[in-house]
Amino acid sequence: MRRAMSTLVFARKERLHPGLLDLMVRGGAEAIEIFGSRGHFNYSDKQHVREIANWFRSTGIPFHSMHAPMHGDEEFGRSGAPGLNIAAVEKRDRIAAMDEIKRAIEVAEQAPFQFLVQHIGVSGESATGQKLDSAMTSLEHLRAFAKPLGVQVVVENIPNELSTPEAIVELLRTARFTDIGVCFDVGHAHMAPGIPQAFETLKDLIRTTHVHDNHGERDEHLLPGGGTIDWKQTMVLLRGAPHVPALVLEIEGVEGEDTAAKMAEGYGKLEG
Repeated sequence: MRRAMSTLVFARKERLHPGLLDLMVRGGAEAIEIFGSRGHFNYSDKQHVREIANWFRSTGIPFHSMHAPMHGDEEFGRSGAPGLNIAAVEKRDRIAAMDEIKRAIEVAEQAPFQFLVQHIGVSGESATGQKLDSAMTSLEHLRAFAKPLGVQVVVENIPNELSTPEAIVELLRTARFTDIGVCFDVGHAHMAPGIPQAFETLKDLIRTTHVHDNHGERDEHLLPGGGTIDWKQTMVLLRGAPHVPALVLEIEGVEGEDTAAKMAEGYGKLEG
């Protein structure tokens, strides 16, 4: 399975630059997922986009995926700006969210990438019929915008009622979105309903992953082995998926930590 790495490890504290991408390659990454946050990767800044696009062109490392923006500010939501929610009931809020996400998708004009990883709703959100209808409408717009740029939208299982494995399958079936897949988040599945059950429900739709550990109670984004996930069992499942996905390591950064060494340790745990 291809080793990939999310820039989330740097997203809360550093602007993305080629040196950080080089570091991730030294840690074993064979492909990259960029976390779409203006303060980290400013997808609306042409110069910043050009800088990162040039790195991908010069190295030949695949730009695997972009994590859709979760906030429209440059401070990861710390400014108090509301989260971007494609399932929002208010039309103006959905339009604002889609406009921001489309700016991130447009990066593919300069730096082609394969997948856009999209959340449905925000963490802890309850489900209603109106919210599901809103999510379907938003996904229809995003997939239509992304397709000509060669980008496939994939939705992620996150801790809310709109994004349980069963809810995702039902939404995609009802809307007949046969070209939208799933980013299987292993850590979120471990929190509920459990990795084997979530995998069984989503396996035919899985196109990529987010790989991180936790203790089954909160979203910790720990290095594999730092929580209570059974990685031997999990890797058997992932290797058996109909579309074998890349392993996208998505861990939080720790101040002063040797990121490359931690990445190598994480990949070793997954492959050992």
